[in-house]
Amino acid sequence: MAKRQNTMTVLRTEDLTTHMRRIWFGDPGFDDFQATDDTDMYVKFQFAQPDRDGPVLRTYTVRFHDPVAREIAVDFVVHGDEGLAGPWAAHVQPGETITFLGPGSGYRPDPAAPWHLLACDEAGLPAVAAALATLPADAVAKVFIEVAGPDDEVELSAPDGAEITWIHRGYGSDDAPDDVAGDNAPIITAVKDAEWLDGEPHVFIHGEAQAVMKNLRPYIRKERGVGKARASISGYWRRGRTEDGFRLWKADQKAAIAADEEAWSNV
Repeated sequence: MAKRQNTMTVLRTEDLTTHMRRIWFGDPGFDDFQATDDTDMYVKFQFAQPDRDGPVLRTYTVRFHDPVAREIAVDFVVHGDEGLAGPWAAHVQPGETITFLGPGSGYRPDPAAPWHLLACDEAGLPAVAAALATLPADAVAKVFIEVAGPDDEVELSAPDGAEITWIHRGYGSDDAPDDVAGDNAPIITAVKDAEWLDGEPHVFIHGEAQAVMKNLRPYIRKERGVGKARASISGYWRRGRTEDGFRLWKADQKAAIAADEEAWSNV
C-alpha cells in the first residue's frame, strides 16, 4: 500500500549535539498525520533534484509526536555539506515546508519481555531513545549506542533498570576508517561481550548495515537463539552508498536473508 503524502512547515530547530539537529514540524498537514503506536515510526522526506524526474527520498525516524502541541520532531545526523538531508537540516529555517511520505513503523518494546537488548549508531539513536522512553519503570534493558565521541551523547529518558553504554569510535559515522567501521565497528564487540541475561529478550538493533546485518544479526538470531518475532534487526544505511544505492543493495539482500531465516526456522 502506498504511504500517505503529507506537507508540514518547519516550526523551529534545535541543535542537540555537534552532529545532530532536531527539527519540529507542524501544520498545514498535522491533522493528516496518522501516527502509529510504534516507537520506530518513520517518514520518507522528498527532496526535489533538478537532474531527476521525481523527488529523492530520505528516511528518518519521528522522535516525538505531540497531538496537543500539534507538532512532530525529527532528529537529523549532520556532517557538513555531505549528503542531501543533512545539509538541508543544517540550513533550513522556520517557515519553510517539506513534503514526506508516511508514517510507517513496525516495532514497539514489549513491556512483558524479561529484558530488552537495544543497540544502534547515530542513525538508529532516535528510535532507541523513543523505545527507552516507553519502557515500564521495572523494565530491564541493556543498551549500546555508538557515536563519534562524548560530545555526541544525548540525554535519554529510561527506567533505572536500563544499563546504557555509550561507545565512542573517535570519528563521525561518515568518515570513520575501516578499523572502526563495518566489520570492525566497536558496537559489535560491545554487544557480543555483554552479559546475556536469563529469558528471551526483545531485541532492537538498527544502524550501519555491515555491522548490523552481517555481524550482529547472526549473533542474535543464530548464536543466541532469539526468535524472529522477538528481534527487530535492520540496516538503516550502508557505508559508501547513498540511500538510493542502499535500497538497491538491501533489495539484493532479501534472498540471502530469507535463506538465513529458513536455516534458522527451528530457532
